[in-house]
Amino acid sequence: MAWMIVSDTSCEIRELSPLSPGVQFALVPFKIRVGEREYVDLPTLNTQQMIQAMTDYNGGSSTACPSPEEWAAYFLQADDSIALTISHNLSGSYNAAMAARQMVLEEHPEKRIFVLDTLSCSGALAGAARLANKLIGEGKDFDTICAELTQWSESSHILFALASFENLAKAGRVNRVVGFIAGRLNMRVLGCRTVDGKIDFFFKTRGENRVLAKILEQMDEDGYNGSREVLISQCSNEAGAEMLKHGIHAKWPNAPVEIVPCSGLCSFYAQDQGIILTY
Repeated sequence: MAWMIVSDTSCEIRELSPLSPGVQFALVPFKIRVGEREYVDLPTLNTQQMIQAMTDYNGGSSTACPSPEEWAAYFLQADDSIALTISHNLSGSYNAAMAARQMVLEEHPEKRIFVLDTLSCSGALAGAARLANKLIGEGKDFDTICAELTQWSESSHILFALASFENLAKAGRVNRVVGFIAGRLNMRVLGCRTVDGKIDFFFKTRGENRVLAKILEQMDEDGYNGSREVLISQCSNEAGAEMLKHGIHAKWPNAPVEIVPCSGLCSFYAQDQGIILTY
């Protein structure tokens, strides 16, 4: 039996290794438009170049989610497909994947396709992809895998530690006035996901050290005990990510922590010095 695990590129990992027998992993890319130039969010994307282009460009930038046809092309390649998307309240990717599912099942009713709205982004999709691969390797059946992925997604936490807010404000993801003021005052702001998959900013400070300390506090409040994988995505902020990793290990010495660069889509919203933490 052939399996396909396919994610949109709000996912921060670019490969699954080692893949369980019979499993393929694929990414359907977001597109980021800066003026007349379009950047396709694939592993070959130079995100630093894209960020610099956004900084240099005086006009607006925008993103476009994968099309139903892009999702469908991968659903057609397997008997069973697991699709992972960014929150439906942050993008149209989930709706596109669901439209693709319907299209494919109308022609191939024997296929099984599960679309998981993670109500999140970044490490939430990476963790779900790794879990799906593990469960398939253990021989779990399709319905059990879907149920476990849903449960895992609902129990995950994500924090956004941001220094720049221009693109989030322009896209309507945060209040424009709040974003403008925070940017001008050089504030660091910490946000979390809401139950319906939106971003709620709940803490602000002027120093990165303070926001990193608040992250550790929040992890503790959320009941983190050091057993679950932590993924730190950073946008031009390796030093901050390493400081955070050190702080996590000081509090939970055996916690599995991985640092990765932000994908193109997450770099667009996290912007320079941004950190996204999933646990």
